[in-house]
Amino acid sequence: MSVSAPASASPRRIPKVPFWAQIVAGLVLGVILGWITRSYDVQWLYTTLDKVGHIFVQLLKLAVAPLVFFAILVSITNLRKVNNAARLASRTLLWFMITSLIAVVIGLVLGLLTDPGAGTGLTPKDGKKPENAGSWLDFLTGIIPTDVITPFTELNVLQIVFMAAVAGIAALKLGEKAQPILTFAEAVLELLQKALWWVIRLAPIGTVGLIGYAIAEYGWHLIGKYATFTADVYIGCALVIFGVYPLLLATVAKVNPLQFFKGAWPAIQLAFVSRSSVGTMPVTVKVTERLGVPKEYTSFAVPFGATTKMDGCAAIYPALAAIFIAQIFDVQLGVKEYLLIALVSVIGSAATAGLTGATVMLTLTLSTLGLPLEGVGLLMAIDPVLDMMRTATNVAGQALVPVIVAAREKILDLDAYNSASASPVDGYETREASPAKATATAAA
Repeated sequence: MSVSAPASASPRRIPKVPFWAQIVAGLVLGVILGWITRSYDVQWLYTTLDKVGHIFVQLLKLAVAPLVFFAILVSITNLRKVNNAARLASRTLLWFMITSLIAVVIGLVLGLLTDPGAGTGLTPKDGKKPENAGSWLDFLTGIIPTDVITPFTELNVLQIVFMAAVAGIAALKLGEKAQPILTFAEAVLELLQKALWWVIRLAPIGTVGLIGYAIAEYGWHLIGKYATFTADVYIGCALVIFGVYPLLLATVAKVNPLQFFKGAWPAIQLAFVSRSSVGTMPVTVKVTERLGVPKEYTSFAVPFGATTKMDGCAAIYPALAAIFIAQIFDVQLGVKEYLLIALVSVIGSAATAGLTGATVMLTLTLSTLGLPLEGVGLLMAIDPVLDMMRTATNVAGQALVPVIVAAREKILDLDAYNSASASPVDGYETREASPAKATATAAA
């Protein structure tokens, strides 16, 4: 009688570390390496951190121009698949403006309560004019490009958005004749997003470089000089993300706010590290879809928001920065100036165009108020530290508004919303897995 051999034990697999945990580990390691670099003047480590962070940001930026163009083009044409498309678009824009107005009011209140420019030791001599300044005339005339190549080579996102919108509307008017172009655009968009996912996978490494370089370059003493202003920006953004947004979700959308953060957190986290709304856009699209917003509406609302919805960069930050600069230059602001700040923030947020930094929006605000543009130079040193929280706020708002609008219009998939929790980076491969593999995984 034969004895069956014992079944061989399956090899133990190394447990997969969740993407969010990889990012957190990158943050911690970056802080440690940055502190070592600055404390012991380790020049080779300083250079390495700088190069690693720079390469990661450049890889993200590499896809920005074509990604924005094809995402906006496809998103506009996808509206034809959605009922009440004009109503959805107008409601989206309305909620962009409402949330921006709330954010700028929070920024103004914080600035008036804390006097961020007082006691810094900074003087007008410490400031200098930026190389590129924004004005309403430049903003309006700069929307229309002089040719179709320069916006892509100079990464002028606002002009790219304009061309994509024109192309998308023209494609809608052409109907079936434009279908070959749309098929090509959708294929290119999928290709770009696939390539960008590979870059996003490198985010933990990029985090080490970006955070480490920031600590090594600026140190804690610089943050101390801008302590009140830095705290105001972080507190203001936190109030919007964890105060205003949950309140809107609970009262307007009538959904569980905690579920929103479960689903949207991977995008918010990546935005904090990358400091780019456009670079985070593929993740924002995925988390918004997983939160139950219809894909056709998401493909319009998120790209539109990634280039125009900036509660951090275009609302909280310019409001606080205007008060900060006014105090340094001893300029008195009145009710009229505060109303102008709110107006600029609500209308001019497209000037930030989803790129790293908010200098254009700040110069636009300062020029509208008549404040010295040299004040921008006072904030440039601390800008990378501030930009992380600003961008996280931007992206949180870009995911929030589609959820609110979809809930109000009764098109939100509540089952999907209430079950949203998986990381979109970890889940992307699952989504593209073969049916057999997916079935086997489900059975296991």
